[in-house]
Parts: sequence; structure tokens; C-alpha cells
Amino acid sequence: MRIISLEQTVKGIQQFDFKGTVTGCIPYGNGHINDTYLIVTRLEDGTQCRYILQALNTDVFKNPDQVLENIDRVTSFLREKTDDPRKVMTLIHTKDGKTAYVDNRGFYWRAFTFIEDSLCLERPESTDDFYQCAVAFGQFQYYLDSFPAETLHETIPDFHNTPKRFADFLNAVSADVCGRAASVQKEIAFYKAREDFYSVLIDSNKKGILPLRVTHNDTKINNVMLDAKTRTALCVIDLDTIMPGFSVTDFGDSIRFGASTAAEDEKDLSKVSIDLAMFDVYADGFLTGCGGLLSNDEIRLMPEGAKMMTAECGMRFLTDYLNGDTYFKTAYETHNLDRCRTQIKLVEDMEAHWDEMKQIIEKYTH
Repeated sequence: MRIISLEQTVKGIQQFDFKGTVTGCIPYGNGHINDTYLIVTRLEDGTQCRYILQALNTDVFKNPDQVLENIDRVTSFLREKTDDPRKVMTLIHTKDGKTAYVDNRGFYWRAFTFIEDSLCLERPESTDDFYQCAVAFGQFQYYLDSFPAETLHETIPDFHNTPKRFADFLNAVSADVCGRAASVQKEIAFYKAREDFYSVLIDSNKKGILPLRVTHNDTKINNVMLDAKTRTALCVIDLDTIMPGFSVTDFGDSIRFGASTAAEDEKDLSKVSIDLAMFDVYADGFLTGCGGLLSNDEIRLMPEGAKMMTAECGMRFLTDYLNGDTYFKTAYETHNLDRCRTQIKLVEDMEAHWDEMKQIIEKYTH
């Protein structure tokens, strides 16, 4: 477990040229991976400025310099597309001009300006919220269309390579380092039964109908900032997993998180299903944001993207549970198992409504 001391945090704060005098530092957000703090400063005239300070989890991101280089390049590219500073995350360099400060324990600290007059939702509070989040991720695809995806570092190799994730899962089942496999045989059987599906997107890429694009790869709704007054899309945040990938997996990860009728770790599985109306709303917003960028073949694979990301994410939760909960932050012993079971139920419900999902997407082809 990573334990960050107060001394480390203070030292991290001191490396960045924050305006004014630092008056506050509190834990911020509820991300699974990095340690995040809200920094508050006070200027001489009494006004406040706010920043985000993070300790990058180098247990997950083995090449942190590559993560930061990707973020620096992509945000610089996006900044050329807008005059509104709230439309793009702003990475603050250290006092000596670097993208991060590395402390004596090897922790990578980086900072961003806080996006003021904005809000970030854990779950959409209305169909309009969900639509605007979809627009944000669609615009992310649109504005980065001319960015050479192949030049980005693959910061987590095979991140959305589902066949590789399946192989890792089988290895975890075989190793059973925590002795947990016997109690999750039903879940193990579920993933084994769908092995043929996991290569659908990679095969489509090989056939030339699913192009490689710059993708976010963690398109949960809480990675979008909305304008606090108008509740329209501002920008996409949490850019650590920017890599080459598929548009439909970015779409799909949003669906598994935002179009589910229950929370990701809901224990009562009777509450878990796919909300087809929200699926439709998100598809509309995402393709609107994409601005005609995607081909019909690419659009028609959006349901596969939704099912793939739901299956893969649940598989990852179960793999982590079998391995002793070493990747995702957990609040209790069976947290990853509960997460896995919600994803399984969601996949099953998608399969039960597969024809309807396909029909919804077909109306957006051109």
C-alpha cells in the first residue's frame, strides 16, 4: 500500500509556482489510482486560487515520464483549438520547468490548474447531463483526429487488449494466490464462456474497419467537467491513459458506467440493467461531438464496444480480486468481487437487449 506522508506532500507543493500563499491542502475526489489533493492559495488582494496536486501511482504507471509527455503533448495540441482555458486541462510545470517533481521516495508529483465554475458528476443527474458528457468525449475524438495516434506512448501496454486481459485472468485463476478461486467458480465460468467474443474489436482493426485513434481509455462520467451554470460540456480530465486505441471502447466504457441503472459496486444485482434510453442519449451526444468523424462500420461496432468494455472491466475486477486486490483501491474485502458481479449482470442484460442496442445505433449511420 502506498502511504504518503505530510512531509512528502508539503515538499511536493513547494516545487510548483502556485500563485499566492498556500492556505489549504485537502484530499480530493475518489479516483481508484492516484492520490489527489486540492490546493488553495490566497493572493495579496484576498482572492483565492485553486490547483490540483497529484502523486502519480507509479505502481500502475510504470513509465511516468511517458504518461506526462503524452499529457503535455495532447493538452498543448488541444489548447490550439480553443480560446477558453477551461476547455483544456492545464499542466503546471515545476519551478525548474519539468512536467513533474520526483521526490526522494520516487513519487511523481504533478499539478494542474483547477477548472473553476465547473462541476463533475459521479453519475448523470439528467439525460442532458449524460448527453453533454457524451459530447465532451466525442469532441475529444474530433479535435484529436489530426493528432498522430501512433506517436503516443503506450503507457499501460495492452490496456484494452481484451484477449490479453483474458489470458491474465486465466493465469490469476490458475495461480489462485489468495485461495479465492473456489468461491467464484460461477464468475470464472461466465468469462470463460465468452472467450470467442473478446477478439471482435482487434479483428475489426486488422480488417481495416476500426481505425486506431487517440483515445482517453477511462471515459467515466466523472472524468468530464461541465459548466456549473449552463451544465454544458467543458473538457475531459484524468488524461493518464491517453493512448492509441479505438473510438468504440471510449464509447463503451462510458456506457458501462453511465447507462447502467446502478452503481459500479451495487450489491443488489436486481438493480443492475442497461438503460436503453440513456444508451440512445449517449450515442446521440457522442456522435454529435465526433462531428461526422466515424464511418458507418465504426458506428455499427459501438454496441460491441459497450459489451467489450463491460466484460473486460468486470474481468479486471475479478482478476484483481483473485490476485489480492493489488490494482484497484478497495474499501472492503469483497469490493472488487461486488464490482465484478455488477459488470457480469450488465453484460447479461446487454445480451438480452442486443437487437435493440443494434437498432438504436443503426439510426445514427449515414
